[in-house]
Amino acid sequence: MVITELNQIKQYINGDLLFEVEQLIIEKKARIGLVGKNGSGKSTLLNLIAGKQEINQGHIKRYGSVELLPQLKVTDTTESGGEVTQRYINQALAKETDLLLADEPTTNLDQDNIQHLLNQLHHWNGAIVIVSHDRYVLDQLCEQIWEIEQQKIHVYHGNYSDYRNQKQLKIVKQEEEYEQYLQKKRQLERAVAKKEQKAQRATKKPKQLSSSEAKITGAKPYFAKKQKKLHQSKKAIETRLEKLERVEKVYQEAPIKMEHPEAEKLYGRTILRIESLPAEIGKRTLWKPTSFQINGNDKVAVIGNNGVGKSTLIKKIINRVDGVQLSSAVKIGYFDQKLKQLKLNQSIIEYVRESSIQSETIIRTCLARLNFNQHDVNKPIRALSGGERVKVALAKLIVSDANMLILDEPTNFLDIEAIEALESLLISYPSTVLFVSHDQRLIERLATKIIVIEEQRLELFPGTYESYLNPVDDVDDLKQKLMIIETRISEVLSKLSLEPSDELEQEFQLLLKKKQELTNQ
Repeated sequence: MVITELNQIKQYINGDLLFEVEQLIIEKKARIGLVGKNGSGKSTLLNLIAGKQEINQGHIKRYGSVELLPQLKVTDTTESGGEVTQRYINQALAKETDLLLADEPTTNLDQDNIQHLLNQLHHWNGAIVIVSHDRYVLDQLCEQIWEIEQQKIHVYHGNYSDYRNQKQLKIVKQEEEYEQYLQKKRQLERAVAKKEQKAQRATKKPKQLSSSEAKITGAKPYFAKKQKKLHQSKKAIETRLEKLERVEKVYQEAPIKMEHPEAEKLYGRTILRIESLPAEIGKRTLWKPTSFQINGNDKVAVIGNNGVGKSTLIKKIINRVDGVQLSSAVKIGYFDQKLKQLKLNQSIIEYVRESSIQSETIIRTCLARLNFNQHDVNKPIRALSGGERVKVALAKLIVSDANMLILDEPTNFLDIEAIEALESLLISYPSTVLFVSHDQRLIERLATKIIVIEEQRLELFPGTYESYLNPVDDVDDLKQKLMIIETRISEVLSKLSLEPSDELEQEFQLLLKKKQELTNQ
């Protein structure tokens, strides 16, 4: 049953085409994810469907009630961002409309509340069209993806991962078609050149004529006629060449290999040690005294619900409070969402370049990955949107002389394409990353260790997010125990080198014995 139908729509902004729709259909109980770059028109499309904005051209047929959950929400100063979002969600769901349009509904929600929202939407009886930068949500909820790309809307069946796979298949097919196109083009160009050479030779009287050609009265007209035929043949090939359907070359990301002079020196060494560090706000305990260490080149995700103390941990590390020991070789590059360090009058390239230790090629490659092309990089930062400013701040840190990045919710305000580009850059980053995020896909793909804050406890899990979520069989359990023992051995060794004692020596020997037992198992 169709509940909404869009036909022959063209929408403009400042006289320029924003997007066009030949036909789109929303059926009862549809689960549709709407994706596209910032500024491509996602929110505009939702507003058109909801009847909140006038259509420039075309028409929309609605066969049921519609509710829009907006991206920008009116806030009360007594409510947190998560509380505001949850209030809007509850109000929208209470109306039980036939179609729910949700524009970034996971904004400011922690992982528990995101999962709660997914449960609510799974049980929703109406259709849903959702705009979200959260790839996990799109994977868990959606059965169809609409992508706004190059002013058109393309429909893909399946969830977000299925959509990405289908896009990859399209790229492979385009690469094959491009190679076939080049091969045919070269073949025709060689044929044209060959005919031209023959035509040129036909204008000259051969030194030796065949007996039949010699008998022809007036050899010149004969060769002129021969040349004309060759030119006609050449023209026919040129026409085929002009009519050859052009296939565009697939865009290939420039290879990027960043190096840092301190990275190899710090690799595997303890660069951050936390010793009996507590955290309280007033009389409320965020976490009880805890100890752990981070080594060079670790990629560490800090996870936990809103209000448990993730940002508090970051601030304690940056301010080097009692209980925090940082190696003297560590230079921190810190990102928060306030973007206080941006120099608005500088151009993008000037600002990013000023503290960089990377080559000009890598600087520009990083910016290109974040969708700043060779002309964009000369724009003043003042002229950029909020999301673009975030990308500039992140690019500056990634290419800077910092050898430990601390990032507090770096993916907020970024579209999915920018998040995936940032993910790729951070994986390539040659040193340590400590980051707070609710983006489960980013955590899955980047983190090699996890800091978990819950129930007034802060613990370091020495493994990936997947192994943290699924500590399943005995082998994995043994591996995890072995990693913990090895981590503790490194800590004790570091202490022994600074302050030798009989107690530490006994603990060291005991740890070695436990390690041997686990290895034998």
